Amino acid sequence: MANNVSSNFARKLLEQFLVDFEAKRVLSKAVNTQLFAGKLNPSSGTVIDVKRPHRYLATRSATGDLSSATNDIISGKAFATVQNYISVKIDYTNADEALKLNQLNEITGPAADELVTTLETSFASFMLANSGLAWGAPDTAVDAWSDIAGPMALMRSLGVVGECNYVMNPYVAAGLADAQNSLNGGKDSLVNMAWEEAQISNSFAGLKVFTSDALATYTNATAADMVGATSAAPTATYVAAKDTMTQSVAVTGFTASITVPAGAIVEFSDTYYVNQKTRSTFVDGAGNAVKFRATVTADVTLDGSGEGTLVLSAPAIYESGGQYNTTESAIASGEVITILGTSATQYQPNMFFHKDSFTITTVKLPKLYSTDSTVVTKDGIAIRVSKYSDGDKNEQSIRFDLLPAFGCLNPLMSGKGFGA
Repeated sequence: MANNVSSNFARKLLEQFLVDFEAKRVLSKAVNTQLFAGKLNPSSGTVIDVKRPHRYLATRSATGDLSSATNDIISGKAFATVQNYISVKIDYTNADEALKLNQLNEITGPAADELVTTLETSFASFMLANSGLAWGAPDTAVDAWSDIAGPMALMRSLGVVGECNYVMNPYVAAGLADAQNSLNGGKDSLVNMAWEEAQISNSFAGLKVFTSDALATYTNATAADMVGATSAAPTATYVAAKDTMTQSVAVTGFTASITVPAGAIVEFSDTYYVNQKTRSTFVDGAGNAVKFRATVTADVTLDGSGEGTLVLSAPAIYESGGQYNTTESAIASGEVITILGTSATQYQPNMFFHKDSFTITTVKLPKLYSTDSTVVTKDGIAIRVSKYSDGDKNEQSIRFDLLPAFGCLNPLMSGKGFGA
């Protein structure tokens, strides 16, 4: 009987594609991909959720009397939302010839690279708009390793513990190259994956530091005046914020009709962070309490009077004796609010984040009426490959698909890094 390789064509193709895909991932490997893995299905819809952790407030007393102590059980939810399909299509004839000539990686490599780049670029935009913290000044370049240690100091002061990452623009890494050779842990393998090659340090001030060319950008508002004020005190309760971890803040006094973009950073003049565990304020290296900052999650165009409502990540929660407080006081009406940075300037901030601050998962796609196969990476990313034909056009093609879902689990565990 003649040889027939068509029956396992998709499997062979996908096996090679998976190797190339895994080798090029950076950002998507640095976050939690397991929390929602396998939970998206036809009955779940486009949004799935998990419970946020509860937090409790300990009481100190001379007698151990707990009659006045309260710890409310408030169930908050973190969501992952399905995004658009990411697909790559290639001509079947070329792939078939490459398979038979043992040159399959020349076909799958560029396709995997395009899929990874699109996935990580879109995920970076999501991170930019949903990260809650910011360290440094947008107009100041990162030019010293202290600028990288600073964000970790901020997260530790907020009570964030565990595996954390700092991702920088390749040009920032080039500017720090004089110190890199003493920091790089490196691996002595013949073929390094992008994840390994991107790493500058496995542990610098508690951070895993690496580079990525997929970091997102935003262009600051075009405004004569970047300073305004709150026009009302926003709702400061955990119940209001628990399912979105955002806060709507009404503002006034800005330049008329400006658009404040997603990713823009705002700072409040009289509201300060507290440590999430001790619930006490903390100070920076100069001995000053650290002002509360937040990120605009979606573009907002203010009206002709310079008024509007900004939806901000990382809410300023303050309740008397509250177990979920994030600030030492509530944001007040009339408090000065500043859009950090320069008018009409484009920024590509570095990103710092705890592994569990964001999540990526994928939908396991149903089979098409074609030769079809699906593979899942070790951390739960599902990719489908389909060989199919267009009878009208007399063409045969292969397509690779993934359908990602992104979620922000805690915006107070991630932020944008600039120079000091």
